[in-house]
Amino acid sequence: MAQANLSNILSAAAVDLAPYEDLYKHFHSNPELSLQEKSTSEKVAAHLSALQSFEIHTNIGGYGLAGVLRNGDGKTVLLRADMDALPVQEQTGLPYTSTVTMRDQDGIEKPVMHACGHDMHMTCLLAAAETLVKNTHAWSGTLIVLFQPNEERGGGAQAMVNDGLYSKIPRPDYVFGQHVMRLRAGSVASRPGTIMAAADSMKITLFGRGGHGSLPHQTVDPVLLAAHVVVRLQSVVSREVDPSDLAVLTVGSLKAGQTENIIADRAEIGIDFRSVKLETRDKMLGAIQRIVRAECLASGSPREPVFTPTRRFPPTSNDADVASQLAASFSSHFQHFDGDTQRTNVSEDFSTLATCDGIPSCFWFLGGVDPRVWDQAQGVDHLMDQIPGNHSALFAPVIQPTMRAGVDALCIAALTFLTK
Repeated sequence: MAQANLSNILSAAAVDLAPYEDLYKHFHSNPELSLQEKSTSEKVAAHLSALQSFEIHTNIGGYGLAGVLRNGDGKTVLLRADMDALPVQEQTGLPYTSTVTMRDQDGIEKPVMHACGHDMHMTCLLAAAETLVKNTHAWSGTLIVLFQPNEERGGGAQAMVNDGLYSKIPRPDYVFGQHVMRLRAGSVASRPGTIMAAADSMKITLFGRGGHGSLPHQTVDPVLLAAHVVVRLQSVVSREVDPSDLAVLTVGSLKAGQTENIIADRAEIGIDFRSVKLETRDKMLGAIQRIVRAECLASGSPREPVFTPTRRFPPTSNDADVASQLAASFSSHFQHFDGDTQRTNVSEDFSTLATCDGIPSCFWFLGGVDPRVWDQAQGVDHLMDQIPGNHSALFAPVIQPTMRAGVDALCIAALTFLTK
């Protein structure tokens, strides 16, 4: 289908987004943590049911669900959104601010916030579903709208696949997804090849020998050991990874002890490291293990450290041919489209839905920053630094034009391949 026709199709049967703005505020005010997205999933399923066009499959890999719309012969396109929120105390001050708390997997009560835009992702996909239902005369094939749980912990896509996703719904010919990012609202950005890095997280338990704070010579202090490990890990990227490569290592948590005058018997470090190349990931993992073991030996630790993986995200790589076709469609439709955006160290498990069966896929970024704020901050470092990004307690995408661009991007992507 010629790119020039796609915009005309959307404008001829545009959906009123006012109800979807209310739906977005509902999702934002009622977030749910990973693996607990029950009410969110039910709300999505109810909305799809009201469209009276989708065959709906629920409880896939947890609270995941998918709607299938069969509209004659043609390709099968899957559009994906994620549903889970984060354990963050919202500080946006919005009228629809989340005040929700939930118990996490460890039973600890946490504040919950959609601090990564998944509320916008769901809303855009539901609005896109209605738009494509209203335009069935203009396309032919099968549309799948998939709502994935547990993206933040990196397990949702794999759980859906492991639960027989493509035995429950048709195997797609193409898989597409998007993510709200710290970019100008109304803009869309993508690139061929790797667009997001792989990410690994782990907890490292270091063992000491506890005792009284006044008798340190009778102990092995795991706090001092952990401090050495934290400092030494900073050299992994700066001294062991090629400067032209993409890599990040962050120590995100350090826990040890209960009170001031007692030397604990163990410490726990939480680390996150990201890479694009598999060989770089392997090099970083080897360096982490080598440094930790060497510091334990140097400190006289009585036990070997324990490495416990907690999350693993694959890299996200866009199929070059598909990305090229989408770039032509996006360039024709959007005033602000970047077809060669920079790779990011942010990570997603989206690609598992495609790589599990060799399916071509493409992922793009959706701007969420108020255009006036973005334009005023251009070239002014301290203003740009003040714009909250994903996972911030202040993260709040401007509803429009973010939503309109997100709906259009999903529809344009589907229509590019669902040809008569």
